[in-house]
Amino acid sequence: MQWFKSPSFFPFLFALLALSVYLFNAHRPASRAPEMAEESSKSIYDFTVKDIRGNDVSLSEYSGKVLLIVNVASKCGLTQSNYKELNTLYEKYKEQGFEVLAFPCNQFAGQEPGSNEEIQETVCTMFKAEFPIFDKVEVNGKNVAPLYKFLKSQKGGIFGDGIKWNFTKFLVNREGKVVERYAPTTAPLKIEKDIQNLLGSS
Repeated sequence: MQWFKSPSFFPFLFALLALSVYLFNAHRPASRAPEMAEESSKSIYDFTVKDIRGNDVSLSEYSGKVLLIVNVASKCGLTQSNYKELNTLYEKYKEQGFEVLAFPCNQFAGQEPGSNEEIQETVCTMFKAEFPIFDKVEVNGKNVAPLYKFLKSQKGGIFGDGIKWNFTKFLVNREGKVVERYAPTTAPLKIEKDIQNLLGSS
């Protein structure tokens, strides 16, 4: 066992361990790489959601359109102004290929407590919304809707990726890629120029 007491034994051992780790990593399959590549290559067209009546809707139906995706609530201080301006944008640009996709969410101070039927009645009668309203979803947490997990991965917020409040907005181009994210306090009409640019209008 004299070799164990040799001064050169421990440096040799460390070198051998380092070489083993290097060879292990070099030949290990890159399990995360394909997953990350797949995530980055996705568009929103890869997702299927449910409409307010519970029917499946493939977002590929909106292929080639400019989209504004918004988590909405009926009892928020931002509700009245946001619905009014979203309606204005929708009416003005829908013939040019613009759509608003609204996803009710009750995660912020319980401000969307109603059933899907109640939500639909409220937005159609009180707020006169004509753009599509979808099934109520969760936008944060362990039960986050896959679409919102994807949206947040594409455009994080200033203080982390989580959705901060009702009426966070994601702008999507005609190729299904998320190009911008706007805070709840950003009025829809403040986004009009960005929408025009994607539509190729002025």
